[in-house]
Amino acid sequence: MSTITETTIEADPGLPIIRLSREFAGTPGQLFRAHTDPVLFAEWIGPSSLQTRIEQWDARTGGSWRFVSTRDGEEYAFRGCFHEVRADRIVQTFTYEGDPDAVALQTMWFDDLGNGRSRLRTQSLMESFETRDGWLRSGMEIGINQGYAKLEEMLADGTV
Repeated sequence: MSTITETTIEADPGLPIIRLSREFAGTPGQLFRAHTDPVLFAEWIGPSSLQTRIEQWDARTGGSWRFVSTRDGEEYAFRGCFHEVRADRIVQTFTYEGDPDAVALQTMWFDDLGNGRSRLRTQSLMESFETRDGWLRSGMEIGINQGYAKLEEMLADGTV
């Protein structure tokens, strides 16, 4: 019997922050690799209806990244800088190029739960509640849950 894991998405009431949390049947090292290997990242990121190509990827402290997701001739580009890349944590900026003033500072933690399971926690700090609430209204939970479901499949089949 398989179970579908949903991502917990919370908005901090006092700060313009979105926090995500999701458990995976994989090690912290596997989650880290899925977030730093551009080939793997392009396979799982975002909604199932989008195809993603990596245009720039330098997953190291001080590096930068850019990817473009496409569907039916439409493109959605994202970019950022890796501020810190460690096996247990990644700190990066995240910008959707369609709204270039809405830069988020994201921190991801890869927590070891034992027995080959891990928890991914992400915190995204935005410049305003308006920006944060816009993200929450955008339907982001669909892309997050579909993307993480693809990542679960990749962990299960040994791709990661």
